[in-house]
Formats: sequence, structure tokens, C-alpha cells
Amino acid sequence: MKVLVPVKRVIDYNIKPRVKADGTGVETAGVKMSMNPFDEIAVEESVRLKEKGVVTEIVAVSIGEPKAQDTLRTAMAMGADRSILVETEAVTEPLAVAKVLKALVEKEKPDLVILGKQAIDDDMNATGQMLAGLLGWPQGTFASKVELHDGKATVTREIDGGLQTVELALPAIVTADLRLNEPRYASLPNIMKARKKPMEKITPADVDVDMTPRLSIVSVAEPAGRKAGIKVDSAAELVAKLRNEAKVI
Repeated sequence: MKVLVPVKRVIDYNIKPRVKADGTGVETAGVKMSMNPFDEIAVEESVRLKEKGVVTEIVAVSIGEPKAQDTLRTAMAMGADRSILVETEAVTEPLAVAKVLKALVEKEKPDLVILGKQAIDDDMNATGQMLAGLLGWPQGTFASKVELHDGKATVTREIDGGLQTVELALPAIVTADLRLNEPRYASLPNIMKARKKPMEKITPADVDVDMTPRLSIVSVAEPAGRKAGIKVDSAAELVAKLRNEAKVI
């Protein structure tokens, strides 16, 4: 069984993003970048499935600038067997990414695609669903548990009311949620081995996909700062302020 795992290069989750001085976007120059945390979870899950003997090959994919190969090296250090880098300087949007992934799925013919439920830079939460729609494959989103058996995937997914379990006929799309697993740290020997693993480099033109953005950023601004709180002397004063000033009761 082959698994395809898309990964995205984003600002490291430990870094506080800064808005550009001209308000056109988020500053990325000189900022530490790393793999999207939800994609790390997807890679970890595919590696665990391989360790169980269910999966035989893991192919990591990233779409972006040449520096994204560092993200792919991390995925291979975690356990991916090989990788594909789709090089583009264009801003990546969910629909274009889904179209590129569709072309790669048709080429690689994986039995399962596992990807993070969303990227922490744009929080779109759309690529997995769009890919499933383009392929006509079943999907299990927000997965907190994945089991493969008899050509099917049983996915426990997190919903507002609790947990829902769905059974998907393979091939299928699964998007990983936070509680699916805890990603491992890549060991130094595995990081060295990852340098020797194959990485194929292509462009969107090679898969006949137009990456021209469909969205334009009007402006980006920092969230308003929180006002200092106050102390009240009694419950009656609190209720009065909630009713007359905050107007929440």
C-alpha cells in the first residue's frame, strides 16, 4: 500500500507572526520556517502505519519555493521513503494545490492520501476536501484515529457533538487533527539518511496546472490589543456593568 503525504512550509509555530509595514501580508523574510504542525501529524501517522506493516511506501509532496525541500527532508527523516517537490514562486491557494495533488495522485496511484486538516498560516481547511471532490474519493476529515483493514479505512473524526466513526473504501482522503498522534523528533542518523533519499523536482507546468492566485489580499492588520481589566467590589456592581456597559445581559 502506498501513501501520499502533502506537507507545507510555514512560519514556525513558536514564532509570533509580524505584519509587514505596508500591511500587504505577514513578514516571512528572516523568519524561522518549519513543517506545518498538522502535516507533521499526517507524516507521523503514515510512518506508524508503515511500522505496523500496513503501508509499504510513503511519498511526501510539497508545493512551493525551492526552500520547501528542507521540509521534505524533514518528512523523509521522520520516515518517508521519497519525496516530490513542485517548485513555484506563486502564492499557493487550496484549489491550485488540490489540482496539483490530483495530478500527482493520478501519476503515483496511492491507496491513501493523508494530509493536515489545515495549514497554520492561512487556516483555510479546504485542500483535503477539494482534493476528495476532484478525485471523487471518500474522505474522513478531522481524524483522531485511523485504522486500515480489508481495503477499507475506519476513521474516528472529531465533531462538535463528540466523535463520529466513518468507514471509507480505499482509495480515500484523510485529514489529520491534533489528537491523532504526537509526532516524533527526527534523529540525527535519520536526518543524515534523508539526504540520500530521492527527491523529484517538477513544476506546475509539468502537471498542467495554473497556479495564478484567485484571491487578492486587501490589507492585513494586527489584532486590536486587549484592554486592561478592572476589579469590582460586589456582585451587584459586576451585574450592573455587564448590563449597562458590556450589554451582555
